[in-house]
Amino acid sequence: MTPTVDLAQITAATFADARYGIFINNEWRSAQDGKTFTVENPATGDVLMTIPDAGAADAQAAIDAAYAALPAWSALPAGQRADMLRKVAALMLERRERLATIMTLEQGKPLAEARGEITYAASFLTWFAGEAERVYGQIVPANTPNKRILVLRQPVGVCALITPWNFPAAMLTRKLGPALAAGCTAICKPAEQTPLSALELGHLFVEAGFPPGVVNIIPASNPIPFSNAIFDDERVRKISFTGSTEVGRILITNSAKTIKRMSLELGGNAPFIVFDDADLTAAVRGAITSKFRNSGQTCICANRIFVQRGIYERFAEAFTREVAGMKVGNGLLPDSNIGPLIDLPARDKVQRHVENALAHGAQLLTGGTPLPAEANPTRTFWTPTVLANASTDMLVAQEETFGPVAPLIPFDDEEQAITWANDTPFGLSAYFFTRDVSRVFRVAERLEFGIIGANDALPSTAQAPFGGVKQSGLGREGGSVGIDEYLEVKYLALGI
Repeated sequence: MTPTVDLAQITAATFADARYGIFINNEWRSAQDGKTFTVENPATGDVLMTIPDAGAADAQAAIDAAYAALPAWSALPAGQRADMLRKVAALMLERRERLATIMTLEQGKPLAEARGEITYAASFLTWFAGEAERVYGQIVPANTPNKRILVLRQPVGVCALITPWNFPAAMLTRKLGPALAAGCTAICKPAEQTPLSALELGHLFVEAGFPPGVVNIIPASNPIPFSNAIFDDERVRKISFTGSTEVGRILITNSAKTIKRMSLELGGNAPFIVFDDADLTAAVRGAITSKFRNSGQTCICANRIFVQRGIYERFAEAFTREVAGMKVGNGLLPDSNIGPLIDLPARDKVQRHVENALAHGAQLLTGGTPLPAEANPTRTFWTPTVLANASTDMLVAQEETFGPVAPLIPFDDEEQAITWANDTPFGLSAYFFTRDVSRVFRVAERLEFGIIGANDALPSTAQAPFGGVKQSGLGREGGSVGIDEYLEVKYLALGI
């Protein structure tokens, strides 16, 4: 029986005293042209908030503020920057329930997942607080006795951080953490579907004592005026973007005019390989976790599930049984496992992929349809779907579905699995399950992906480098190398 939850009361209570606007210089502002836009709940279609809609003039004001704040912030001792980052992380954990509720309301994911994301997001601030205290230089032996060679690492400067809607808190802190730790100032552009999580974090940065202009947050329904202002301004030295490969190409092209540093986490098409010798229970659990987290709307979720023929039937039966038991519903309901897709275009893509697979010979094992109309007010709820005997030429294998659809593709041997897995222009994440230690090394070394999960469906963590190869992006976020993306290396030759 579905628990009784007053969803309208939760929404009203969450935003009763909320104050959001364009966040510049630690102030909440209206758009200079007076425009606004609405943020809607993807589960109900209800308007959550009407907020200012930033344009080019607002983006310019944010650049001015970030540039003015840069000298003092970059000169602040690293330990003091680290202390402030730790304060924000502590506040996030203290306010986790509120932050998670806001996220579920604007993004749709189940509340339990939203709570987990807040904890994960806070971990990037804590990790990079430590990295701020370890930005070391270097003394290099010179080739003459009257010289000294010093290598300095200094902040890049003003950074533009552009984040997606699927992880509105974690993707922001994964960029802000290293940028602020390095001594950079930031202009953040959250996705237009989910700006409230970022704006709520703005309050915490003020509370933690961050100086005006260090963090600026620019909500906008149209990203183009913001982007053009960023591209054209020489003072913005770095862009970090998480999103589609198509948009990434545009950013690379348009930033060439002022030769900006780029970090790009772009599209994926993750293979999930289950070998005959895998622990069946662990493989099923891992595939469920990877495929259906956030309703399949993650950049690193399993998109193509390859299962070796010797274990295929048993895996398909156990996997389908688990998927069929998943509960689809509003993310605020305690028993919901699958929330809504973010919007109707996302739903339409899922439907197109399922219909294409069935038309080309796949068999439907469970799901395959939207939720009934009476339980689907926004038409964005889709039942978790398993497709048997899918093939590599179907859309579900060729494109990133970004929805709760799991195609099971049988394979014969290790060589075929690796060949099929690598047969994509993308290279963000890959997974495989096996109990053969030699195979772990063989397969991991041959898979052309930046993130590999061997018997691990949740490899993401603040202390490890996250990023892709091929058309899945440039650079790394997280780990000890994550802060390098926000540092310039300067060489000083000193004659004595």
